[in-house]
Amino acid sequence: MSTRVMSTIATSLFCLGSIAMGGDTVNLDSVVVSGELKQWHKVTITFDGPSTSETATLNPFRDYRLNVLFSHASSGKSYTVPGYYAADGNAADTGADSGSKWRAHFAPDERGEWMYTASFRTGVDVAISDDEKGGDSAGFFDGATGAFTVGPTDKTGCDFRARGMLQVVSQHHLRFAGTGEYFLKCGADAPENLFAYEDFDGTPNVGRRRKSWSPHAGDYDASEAAAYTWADGKGTELLGAIRYLAGKGMNAFSFLTFNIDGDDDNVFPHRLAATAAAYEAIADNQRWANGGVHRDRFDVSKLDQWERVFCYADQLGMYLHVKTQETENELRMDGGDLGPERMLYYRELIARFSHHLALNWNLGEEINNASTLQKVAWAVYFRNHDPYRHHIVIHNGSNHYDLLGSASALTGFSLQTHKSDFSHVHSLTLNYINRSVKAGKPWVVACDEPGDASHALRPDDDAGNSHVDGRKNALWGHLMAGGAGLEWYFGYRHANSDLTCQDWRSRDAFWDVCAHALDFFMRHVPFWRMRNHNELIGNAANDITQGFCLASTDRVYVIYLPTGGTKSLDLSSAGGTFSVHWFDPRNGGDLQTGTTEIVSAGAGVTIGLPPHDTGEDWVALVRRMAAQ
Repeated sequence: MSTRVMSTIATSLFCLGSIAMGGDTVNLDSVVVSGELKQWHKVTITFDGPSTSETATLNPFRDYRLNVLFSHASSGKSYTVPGYYAADGNAADTGADSGSKWRAHFAPDERGEWMYTASFRTGVDVAISDDEKGGDSAGFFDGATGAFTVGPTDKTGCDFRARGMLQVVSQHHLRFAGTGEYFLKCGADAPENLFAYEDFDGTPNVGRRRKSWSPHAGDYDASEAAAYTWADGKGTELLGAIRYLAGKGMNAFSFLTFNIDGDDDNVFPHRLAATAAAYEAIADNQRWANGGVHRDRFDVSKLDQWERVFCYADQLGMYLHVKTQETENELRMDGGDLGPERMLYYRELIARFSHHLALNWNLGEEINNASTLQKVAWAVYFRNHDPYRHHIVIHNGSNHYDLLGSASALTGFSLQTHKSDFSHVHSLTLNYINRSVKAGKPWVVACDEPGDASHALRPDDDAGNSHVDGRKNALWGHLMAGGAGLEWYFGYRHANSDLTCQDWRSRDAFWDVCAHALDFFMRHVPFWRMRNHNELIGNAANDITQGFCLASTDRVYVIYLPTGGTKSLDLSSAGGTFSVHWFDPRNGGDLQTGTTEIVSAGAGVTIGLPPHDTGEDWVALVRRMAAQ
């Protein structure tokens, strides 16, 4: 087989003649390889296959299976990437639900030549079969091979394509494969129905909760985001919202991808069974059971539109927290088992979105009813089918201690707390970190809903004490426990709540406080090597009023003092001299000098007082000085 390559920087087209398959010859019109052919950038391969539709009798989501093997000879690496039905190949813009395009996305982690080989099978339920030879050849492009050459990335700054895939590395923080940097996240947990957005196709308006995101219309920047809009300019408000959040120094947001029969009911990847109005007319908590959607068919154009948003998020350096379900609907698919409905849903998410460089799969929010065996099966499916082995977490309704240990497919935990003053964040973060270590597999533990359901992080104009408590007890409490970062929940009793939020600017002042904390940790300390040692400041009971200590012992110590003042730091097991600097967690900025600049190790030392406002919260940074 010969392959003639016609390429530009953005797109390469491989025109294939024919290939022999077991004595049969399959004629191919074309295979299109598109994208910037650079390391860590999305490469998309689109095949011309059987013309079908979302509602065809032979189900394109269930009775066909596209897998593409990508291999890199010089490194020996290979990835089997699941593909998906793409309708006309431009469904985000056209709204098409039929066509002949089949597609796979790939994020190459090596430069040089990559080979690909397509497997395209057909048969009853072949999409949920792990048998490589399951079903029969679907003809068309089955067995197609080709190659493309990947060059170095040209991205810089926050763009994830400059840093590579964010990976689990058996520590309490994730690390970028390209640069080796470790990651701390901070951003928005609310609204959970982020994608109940009027510009997405097939999105109903149950409870009149569908969003316009119009408060962020002015944050949209056409010069950088026009390529991510769809259908003649839709999507600008949501793209503007993400740009706003990134501009405040945040690097994460979360969203449910399935909330049928949940708190909202308007977000799902499935194809509506009829019209949005018909879906809305079905009684609450009955929409899955009573035919609101096709349980094994998906809305191609809607998912293409979600993809545009995710691609823009990659460019801005925004981590994607994918919440796959919530407790209200955790048993809807297959009664909670890993059956056809759930496997098809998981496969579609992986096929369409796993190439994104920074994300986690959350098995569900507030999961409380599923059995251990069910939860284990969900996690194992993601581990076994996501070619990049992204971070897998679960959110607490139950405590999920049954998922700890080296045999577990989970790599971390998504923590929710229940105190309006955030007072349990520190202790619960420590609880899961320490339990995971004791069980033999360190978890990456994030706090993704600090606070209570009613209030949590309140708006700037109705903050009460939530911004002070949030800064002291949640933000610094979590990070000083060794946590991997936070996403902020907005209480339902306040404006722009967990379900009603359309304006992330409602917490504008607090994003600044979060950005100060990220700046401190990223600039000044090797947080990934540090562990909580509250006992070194006399706080063995982990009393939040007494402050926290995070340390890489004998090297660097961070002490958070919630009410200022001074502390004694136990340096009896250390040696040498240490400098003392101070960081203002309220206002950020450079490190400052207090009343004591140098201390000598070998005993308990007093770190002195902060430079000013000594009754406010401060952070002391105590670092070993280079030998003179």
